[in-house]
Amino acid sequence: MRDLELTPRLRRLADWVPPGARLADIGTDHGYLPVWLRLHGRVASAIACDLREGPLARARETGRAWGADGIDYRLGNGLAVVFPDEADAVVIAGMGGENIAAILARAPWTAGGKHTLLLQPQTRAEVLRAFLAENGYAIRREALVEDRGVLYPVMEAGGGKMSLTLGQLHGGAALLHDPLGERYIIQKIIRLQTAVAGINRSGKGLEKADRLREIITALLSMREEWRRANGS
Repeated sequence: MRDLELTPRLRRLADWVPPGARLADIGTDHGYLPVWLRLHGRVASAIACDLREGPLARARETGRAWGADGIDYRLGNGLAVVFPDEADAVVIAGMGGENIAAILARAPWTAGGKHTLLLQPQTRAEVLRAFLAENGYAIRREALVEDRGVLYPVMEAGGGKMSLTLGQLHGGAALLHDPLGERYIIQKIIRLQTAVAGINRSGKGLEKADRLREIITALLSMREEWRRANGS
């Protein structure tokens, strides 16, 4: 029987799920992650949640097609349909950083220190990092995964305290030794420089341009720090 294959992004999340955990997968879409984890005996149980009927139906079909048991499929917004004592590992992936932050804000019990949070923002990772730092969470580890030519940050977080520099907010909280770290920082710098150039051409939003230049300077320092740490 052929194996269910995960994308590199989902595989990294799967590797970080604590063995034997009770998983809640928020925004499960096709349900590949909980199904794979159950098929490989990596989790004791799983709750697959999605906001829409269509993705949840696809997740159920994935579970049926692969014969995965121990998965509870729930329709609901974020963690609203999950009780704190039902899961000890929570995955929120495949959506913008601001959306992940909003889901956590509506479930403050996730900052209690009893849950492992595995977070994978598709965009606006800096918004998520800022939310975590300001609301009683700490990023325990962070890594970059390349999937179809795009770099995605994956974070493991939980209740705790942390403070982040401007460079860490935008260039990664814990990517100093990540082999893809410099590439990630350079991509951020290029996007910001493009935005500044656009503002300069329009002559509007000059205060925003000043703020973006501050971030670029911080990221340039982060790049130098990465190069020193990795002997470049």
